[in-house]
Amino acid sequence: MSAASENGLDDEPAYRWPIPPAEGWTADDLDRIPGLPPHTELIDGSLVFMGPQTRFHMRCMRLLEHSLLEQAPDDLDVDREFTVKLDRRNRPEPDILVFRAEADLGPDQTWHKPEDVLLAVEVVSADSLERDRETKPRKYAAAGVRHYWRVEQDENKGLPVVYVYELDPATKSYGLAGIFHDRLKLSVPFDIEIDLTAINRRRP
Repeated sequence: MSAASENGLDDEPAYRWPIPPAEGWTADDLDRIPGLPPHTELIDGSLVFMGPQTRFHMRCMRLLEHSLLEQAPDDLDVDREFTVKLDRRNRPEPDILVFRAEADLGPDQTWHKPEDVLLAVEVVSADSLERDRETKPRKYAAAGVRHYWRVEQDENKGLPVVYVYELDPATKSYGLAGIFHDRLKLSVPFDIEIDLTAINRRRP
């Protein structure tokens, strides 16, 4: 019998990592692979696991989710950490997304179609920097998601900075529409105004 490690990890049964098929996993496999950690994504047929959330990441998602829910028109709805099946080999999970309310198919639904998503929002973490700056926006744009926000932490104030992108349908790529500090105010995809300095404010 082996001695237990100081952190107790040796006492845990060994986890059997899923072995991918030669062509990689598919978007539908994500619902069938047993034992996956929460919020696992599929990028180019490979599984991507999420690191622990920081307080900034958690509170930023809370601020954006509540603000968008309060301001979205009745024909739109907001989901948090819900996957989008972009194609057979890509099923990312935006931190926040705005979608057509009619695309809500009930409690057993696990993903949205890209054509039903108006806005995808990614809050950048240390382990997601390249994916959120390069890989995901390229794939969201190619799939026709019209609006993309990338949210990063200001190094001086510690507050959110929101980089807003809008799809050019002719090139299927995003163009930068604005960079917002302290206050985000937009007229698309609907009238939105968010006080970004309220990230640490307790809601009533």
